[in-house]
Amino acid sequence: MKRFSGCLLFVASLLLVLGTFEMPASAAPADKSKATSEARQRPAKVKVKSSKSKGGYFIEFRSRYALSYGHSFVIFGRMSPSGKMINPEVAGLHPKSDSVVPYMLGHIFPVPAETGWSDGDLEDQYKSANWRVMVSKPEYDKVVAYIRKKQASSPVWHAALYNCNAFAADIARFMGYKTPNHLLMPQDFMTKLREWNGGPNAIGSTGPRG
Repeated sequence: MKRFSGCLLFVASLLLVLGTFEMPASAAPADKSKATSEARQRPAKVKVKSSKSKGGYFIEFRSRYALSYGHSFVIFGRMSPSGKMINPEVAGLHPKSDSVVPYMLGHIFPVPAETGWSDGDLEDQYKSANWRVMVSKPEYDKVVAYIRKKQASSPVWHAALYNCNAFAADIARFMGYKTPNHLLMPQDFMTKLREWNGGPNAIGSTGPRG
């Protein structure tokens, strides 16, 4: 079991890293001119509304438990009328290794990453929080195309600068959603993402603290 899918720092390590590297724009206020410049560089967003409908296509933002901080990722695919996933796929950023060493080094400098499934992602007993968004086929195709693009252009992982939360946040923003700070614990990140955007009919839950 890949239990070292760490996404954040322990407090001491985080302070050390943030003292060494510049805080990314998503974690600190930016002036209006910088925000305008960044907005021009972002891809066009897909406006998606959460739905309780059964069947069809879905994008699910999920976090899971692990021995370290946990892990955030996105599951996407089709949903049966009974509410079961049909051939789901996973997109999530994590170090490209089963060893703990890259995770430790990734708190200091970027390490090689992969952007697919990791052990435990699709097992409900490890789910710590989630938010499922039902979408139309055209919306699904646009979001999946963006996910593929992100997977092909995210070669490194860093615990503070660009972690699993940040990867999932990019997808959420593309869909038109507000995103929490990527330095939160994965469970907290996914819970806030659902609470901020899902409304009273949001499909999802938050489990006990890991």
